Amino acid sequence: MRIIPLFLAVWTLSGCLYRMPILQGNYLDPAVISQVKVGMTHSQVHYLMGTPMVPGGFDDARWDYDYYLKMRRLQTPERAHVVVYFENNLVTRVDSDVKSAPFAPVSARGAAAPEPRGGH
Repeated sequence: MRIIPLFLAVWTLSGCLYRMPILQGNYLDPAVISQVKVGMTHSQVHYLMGTPMVPGGFDDARWDYDYYLKMRRLQTPERAHVVVYFENNLVTRVDSDVKSAPFAPVSARGAAAPEPRGGH
């Protein structure tokens, strides 16, 4: 009979645990995506967007950028996808489903750099 109260206590407290947000892929900002223009090189796109999540293994003519963010256990994850197509090392087309402002930050608190230590 002691097992039932123990089970209820564990079950109740399990909802109080912190669940870390799951963030995967490239952060896709619409302002940056709009800067990718037809005629840009691989290097220029890499500088703006970063390394693609799914680089072309056999063909470097398509770069896929994915974004996935899950904040809470029961909340639907945020997803975004951008595809950059190349021909002869130049951008020919950009397909994007990113239409809104960047997704909400993981933390509302700002990050501050540590204070430098004296004596140097």
